[in-house]
Amino acid sequence: MPQTKPIVSIENVVASATVNQKMDLNEITRKFADVEYHPDQFPGLVFRIKSPKTATLIFSSGKMVCTGAKSETMSRNAVKSVVQKLRKGGIKVKKDAIVDIQNIVASINLGGRIHLEQAARTLPRSMYEPEQFPGLIHRMVEPKTVILLFSSGKLVCTGAKKEPDVYRSVNNLHSLLEEKKLMLYE
Repeated sequence: MPQTKPIVSIENVVASATVNQKMDLNEITRKFADVEYHPDQFPGLVFRIKSPKTATLIFSSGKMVCTGAKSETMSRNAVKSVVQKLRKGGIKVKKDAIVDIQNIVASINLGGRIHLEQAARTLPRSMYEPEQFPGLIHRMVEPKTVILLFSSGKLVCTGAKKEPDVYRSVNNLHSLLEEKKLMLYE
């Protein structure tokens, strides 16, 4: 008996941002004891916050990359929070950050098993080499995402830039798997 809806969980939202100004990473390091900055190893500074629990890389160019958020909103709020904390700590940040969502990664449970070998033969734009990787890699055109399918019925969706695209991708794929009778339910 088919499960009605896949269970989707957004695991990570990656956002890029810019404040359109140069940033003095050494000054930030002096004013914030808990940041990580090792310019000999990596050109960015790591600024972690507890709520929402994220890590934001800050570069001297004023560009930022925020990871770890569980939603688009949380990601935007995290960048806003980092900029506010910088300002409160005496760092002059003239403008608010402009944030762009780059990638949303979600895990999904379809509630049944997937016949991967048949799926590899049936689904267009798919790659399945079980000796190298246990999952089938499916490239979806609309919305543009990549979905990893595992025989357990678990999926990983990556490449979406908007949360609704994750749901559309998963639902389109689930419908296709059902239609082609590639799902096995206990």
